[in-house]
Amino acid sequence: MTHARDTVIGVLGAGTMGSGIAQVAAAAGHAVVLADTRQEALDRARKELVKSLVREVEKQRLTAQAAADIESRVYFSAASEGIAALPGCGLVIEAIVEDLAIKRESFRRIEPVVGDAALLATNTSSLSVTAIAAACTHPERVLGIHFFNPAPVMPLVEIVPGLATSRETMAAARGLLGGWGKTTVEASDTPGFIVNRIARPFYGEALRIYEEGIADRPTIDWAMRAAGGFRMGPFELMDLIGNDVNLAVTQAIFEAFGYDSRYRPSVTQRRLVEAGLLGKKTGRGHYDYRPGAGNPEPTQDRDLADAIVPRILALLINAAVDALFWRVASRDDIDLAMT
Repeated sequence: MTHARDTVIGVLGAGTMGSGIAQVAAAAGHAVVLADTRQEALDRARKELVKSLVREVEKQRLTAQAAADIESRVYFSAASEGIAALPGCGLVIEAIVEDLAIKRESFRRIEPVVGDAALLATNTSSLSVTAIAAACTHPERVLGIHFFNPAPVMPLVEIVPGLATSRETMAAARGLLGGWGKTTVEASDTPGFIVNRIARPFYGEALRIYEEGIADRPTIDWAMRAAGGFRMGPFELMDLIGNDVNLAVTQAIFEAFGYDSRYRPSVTQRRLVEAGLLGKKTGRGHYDYRPGAGNPEPTQDRDLADAIVPRILALLINAAVDALFWRVASRDDIDLAMT
């Protein structure tokens, strides 16, 4: 199945990440089954796919015919089908809620539905691939395939073996994702893998700087773009990812590392999640994305930026060194993941 265009790709979970993965696979020429038990999620995913493809045509990155072909290759299951829509898939990628018990139960139910040669992958960003795979009779065919949001745009994909994952499974997955035009890096099955482990200070320290009253959110974002060289500031990125997702990842890493204070979740982010202000997907988060809404302008003070940026960068560098120490990945893979 290394580069086989006739491999049917199953995606379980029609949220932002799942629908993005479905678009990537369909753009690579695969027939895709997008399954979910929530009809509203499937309906929203269909609309978002059409909107995304229209945007690609307007930007002249796709022809109208190519966009129509991609759309035609995605089958949206009925909510009543759920996992029962996945027989015949050569690879199933799970992209549901970051809850270990729910993921394990999903894999336990998926395994007997698909063929013996099918690969089973989780898009988890922080949970143990080994623990998820343990729910299966054949854990050697289970691995982590972690995309980044938005999946059609971001080239990096982390490939994560569990303790029982076979080398053949890893090779097949990396070959397939390479055929999709993705850049893959192999990460160890440790909390947060490479990017989310190293990136915790980018979010956490920015939240602490805000909570200490040193600068507001637009100013911190401006400083990290203008003086730090980042394409997006931490609050912009949290709103894009989803504050619920970011909080779940932080909480999982915090617990997995014995409640290390470096990974402690922020009160600010907890309150946003409790209020349902999850970011772009709900229209409000750290910023207001509703039509006509206004957001504060940053204070473009270079002295302030000089106080903010080194504080965050120092912790990012420390996290990268820590990841090397714990053999999360090779130096080359960490360099690649962080570029």
